[in-house]
Amino acid sequence: ATHYESGFAAQVMGSGPTERRGATPQLFTNLFASAERSIILSTPYFVPDTTTIEALCAAAHRGVKVKLIFPKQNDSWIVAAASRSYYHRLLDAGCLIYEHGPGLLHAKTLTVDDKVSLIGSSNLDLRSFDLNYENNILLYDAPLTQAIEQRQLTYIADSEPVALEQV
Repeated sequence: ATHYESGFAAQVMGSGPTERRGATPQLFTNLFASAERSIILSTPYFVPDTTTIEALCAAAHRGVKVKLIFPKQNDSWIVAAASRSYYHRLLDAGCLIYEHGPGLLHAKTLTVDDKVSLIGSSNLDLRSFDLNYENNILLYDAPLTQAIEQRQLTYIADSEPVALEQV
């Protein structure tokens, strides 16, 4: 008989405009609220709703190390300006922001506490939450999450930190 190693728990989360309100925004918020030690997020488009911003700031206020990785050069100047409009509040709360360059980092990754990760097509913006069809997978696996985090750390190594005095 063939023996298969057991895998790990994963949950697929689809969303789109045909749903009244997808679970994706709540998923992000719940992951931020559940973090105890660390949050690392990379996304090219960051135009979140108030609840998402509040959840990130609350995590930083309670001592969670929050690292946000955004592109230094965005393919949309409007999105870049909108994203940067949140920097002061995030930095003031204690979040760390890194701008990646050169090129447009298009990775959409989230790791929480070295044990849970989320990857997929959703950006952290209302367009992804309400207008686009998106698909994400929530992974409950420490080794895989740590591998994703190692990749995120390479993004940070290729980034410049943003200081509160700069915004």
